[in-house]
Amino acid sequence: MTIRPDSGSFRDPLSRVYVTDDAVWRGISRDGLEDYRALAASRLFAEALADGRLVQTELATDPPTSLREDWAAVLRHERIDPISYPYEWTFSMLRDAALLQLELTRGALAEGLVLKDATAYNIQFKGASPVFIDVGSFERLRPGEPWPGYRQFCELFLNPLLLQSLADVPFHPLLRGSINGISPSLAASVIGPRKRLRRDVLTHVRIHARAERRYADSASREVGEELKAAGFGPKIIEAQLANLERSVQRLEWRASASTWSEYTDRAHYTDADLEAKEAFVARTVSGVAHPLVLDLGANDGRFSKVALGAGARSVVSVDSDHLVVDHLYRDLRQSGERRILPLVLDLADPSPGRGWRGRERPSFVERVRPDVVLCLAVIHHLALTDTVPFEEIVAFLHDFGAPVVVEMPHPDDVMAKRLLDRKRDGLFDHYNQPAWEAALEQRFDVVARETLPSGRRTLYHGLPT
Repeated sequence: MTIRPDSGSFRDPLSRVYVTDDAVWRGISRDGLEDYRALAASRLFAEALADGRLVQTELATDPPTSLREDWAAVLRHERIDPISYPYEWTFSMLRDAALLQLELTRGALAEGLVLKDATAYNIQFKGASPVFIDVGSFERLRPGEPWPGYRQFCELFLNPLLLQSLADVPFHPLLRGSINGISPSLAASVIGPRKRLRRDVLTHVRIHARAERRYADSASREVGEELKAAGFGPKIIEAQLANLERSVQRLEWRASASTWSEYTDRAHYTDADLEAKEAFVARTVSGVAHPLVLDLGANDGRFSKVALGAGARSVVSVDSDHLVVDHLYRDLRQSGERRILPLVLDLADPSPGRGWRGRERPSFVERVRPDVVLCLAVIHHLALTDTVPFEEIVAFLHDFGAPVVVEMPHPDDVMAKRLLDRKRDGLFDHYNQPAWEAALEQRFDVVARETLPSGRRTLYHGLPT
C-alpha cells in the first residue's frame, strides 16, 4: 500500500491526513484522540454521518503500520474524488457550503464542542451535495473562549458572498489570488459606501475591518485573552453563529444574463446532429467500465447526463459561464443528483497550484484524473476567441492522460463562422479540418470519427499515445 501525505494537510499539530488509492487516513495525537472521542459520542456525529453532511469516518482497527507508529490513533475516511476548491464553485455552492459550516458549528456547540477553524477548504462536494471533511477540526469547547473560526469564516465564506451579491464582483479571482480569502478591509472597500450601512456589512465587515486595524500590531494571544476576559461563552457564540446564518441566508446573486446563459436551446444544431452526437458520446463512454468523465464546456450538462446514462459512475461538468453552472447546480441540488459535480473553470486559464510551495492546493489537471474526457463545442472558442494553437489545445487534452471525445466545428459552421467573421482576413486561415486532424494525431490515436449529418462538425474518439 502506497501512503502519501496530503499536500494540503500540515497546519494542524494534532492531526495529519494521508492518502491511499482507496481511502483517506488521518493520524491524530493524544489530544486529538480525546477530541474525536467526544465527537464520536455525540448525537451530531451519528446524525451527520447518516445524512451525508459529514464524510464517512471510523476509528481504524488495522491502520497502515507506519501511521500506527507515529500517531496515538488513526481514522479512516471515505475518499472523495475529485477534490474541488472554492474558487471553482458557483455562488450557490459557496452559499450552501457556508450554511453547512454554520449548521455543524451550531450543532457542535450544543454538545460542548466547537469547530476550531472555518476554512472553506474543509468542505467538498459529492455531486451537488456539500460534505464536511475535516473531522479533526472538532474539539472540546474551552470555557470563556470565542469561536476561533470567525475570521476564517468571514474571509472565505461571507466576504466572497457579499462581494458577489452586493457589488456583483466575482469572488473567484480573489479567492484564487489568496489562499486566505478576502480580508474585511478589502471587502469594505469593494462593497462601497452605499451598502456599508446594511446591518450584516456593518457588523461583519466594517467593524471587523476596524478591529483588524486596531489589533494589527497585537499578538493574537493578547487579543484572545482580551476576548476571554470579556466573558465570551456558548450563548454569545450561538448568537454570533445565528447572526451569520441569517446574513448568509438572505444573500442572493441577481445576475440576469451572461454570454452563454441562453445557449441551452442549441438552435444551431439540427435534431439529427444532436441525436448523432449523443449516440457517439454514449458509445464511447459505454466502452469504458464505470468511468469518471470530465465534460469540458458542459454548459447545461446535457452531455454529462448522456454520459451517466451510458454508464459513467460520475461526471465533472465544467464551464466558464458562472451563471449557467449555477443554474445547473441548483437543478442538480433540487433533483438530488449526486453524480455530477458542476464547476466554474476557464479552460484558457485553469486553476493552478496554490498555497505553500504551490502544492498545498494542487492544480485542476493534477486533481482531476478522468477515464474519459468530453470536449464538445469548445475547440472553436479556444482556437478563435482565445487564439490558442491547435497543437496547444491537443497538448492540454493530452495532459489528462485519458481517451477523448472532441468536436471540431468546421469553418462553415454557424458558430465558428461568427467568430471567424470578427477576425482579419487571412489571419486564421489555419483554422480548418486537416490542420486540426494533423495536430490531434500527434498525441492521440484516432479510433473513430464521424461527421454530423449537417456536414459542419466532426466528432473524434482519440486514445492518448
